[in-house]
Amino acid sequence: MSASPKIVITGRGAVCGAGLTPGEIWNAITSGRSAIKEISSWDASRWPAHMGAEVCGVDNRTLVEDRKLHKLLSRTDLFGLYAAGAAIADSGLLPYRETLAPEGVPEFNDRSGVFAGSGGGNYRSNYDFFPLLTAAGGDPQKFGNELNDTVNPMWLLKILPNNVLCHVGIRHSFKGTNACITNQCVGGVLAVAEAAAALRAGEADRAVAIGHDTPLEPETVFHYHRLGLMSPETVRPFDQKRSGTVFGEGAAAITLETLPQAQSRQATILGEFLGSGCTNEATGVLDVRPDGDGLSRAIQAALADAGISAAAVGMIVAHANGTPASDAAEVQALRRVFGDDLPPATGFKWACGHLIAAAGILDLVLALTALREGVIPGIATLDVLDAKLAPFPVSRLPQKPRSNIALILCRGFAGMTAALLIRGPAPLAN
Repeated sequence: MSASPKIVITGRGAVCGAGLTPGEIWNAITSGRSAIKEISSWDASRWPAHMGAEVCGVDNRTLVEDRKLHKLLSRTDLFGLYAAGAAIADSGLLPYRETLAPEGVPEFNDRSGVFAGSGGGNYRSNYDFFPLLTAAGGDPQKFGNELNDTVNPMWLLKILPNNVLCHVGIRHSFKGTNACITNQCVGGVLAVAEAAAALRAGEADRAVAIGHDTPLEPETVFHYHRLGLMSPETVRPFDQKRSGTVFGEGAAAITLETLPQAQSRQATILGEFLGSGCTNEATGVLDVRPDGDGLSRAIQAALADAGISAAAVGMIVAHANGTPASDAAEVQALRRVFGDDLPPATGFKWACGHLIAAAGILDLVLALTALREGVIPGIATLDVLDAKLAPFPVSRLPQKPRSNIALILCRGFAGMTAALLIRGPAPLAN
């Protein structure tokens, strides 16, 4: 049996409150600028949590040019399509397809996959019903009689969790293997892992992986606040005064290809996918094990999948969501794997907010830039490291990676934990 091909990254795209491209987001982070501010898209003045990292001042046609689709798609879908389109454009796949002989195009399309990850738990889709519920005064017959005249008939289509998956395939004629993953915070990371697994298994030659989410809505913010997870000001990962997380919105995407396919078209290789791991702590919906057991097992599984040792890792992009329990457990998990020899670490939610299903894949996109530039951005909101976590190699100032391999960590509700390993843009052997 032949060995699985190496999987490389040839395109990337991202949008969040900090910028509309990976470059804009990177510049904001390295300049110490956070996109977190008072929520403006709805009146949050009476909400106990009222901060967010919104994508402001962007017309829907900038995200998706075809106005007809705006009636069929939700805000999170628009972000997902935008990021996916940017990653595909960055990869150069479509111009390459145009150079193929007509008989080669169908096979190219059939061997091109799409994997999308979403949070799958937004409430905004129900808000169309609120005015009618109020007007009906609790009378179900009146509500039913007036439903067709009040609620957008496209309501059902707009809430489908696989809209991004479908429309990326339709727009780009990618007809190959695909999956839609709705797994809260780890949705985008699992989209990457599943895409890579499909390429390794020979199910496709290339695939785009996307994570998208828009948790900045009244009910979601309020419910997370009631759970004690929201900060009243900003995200301060690992700081002694950290008080919770803050939502952002947006999407990120990458294109992956087998190395022989990328080399055959002389594609620019941005990095290499090395491995992934996903585990469940099996403790409860909200419980976080203080010892970091689930996350440490995910890291060990990713290392085994990549066939490398912990010592080979040069930098860590932590989940770093700023909640006291999660940050503390994350440090414990890393110590279980790396001992006292932890690589330098950082996190990006202080600048972009927590994008839920898009958070981990955005971290991956930014990690690629960090490895290319040889710089690990500091955490601008880190004032004093929590003494209970020390020593831990995070800093307000930039650091240097000790190799060109990055570990990206992602955590979700119900004990879900995931880890990805990538290698930076260095020459790759066959």
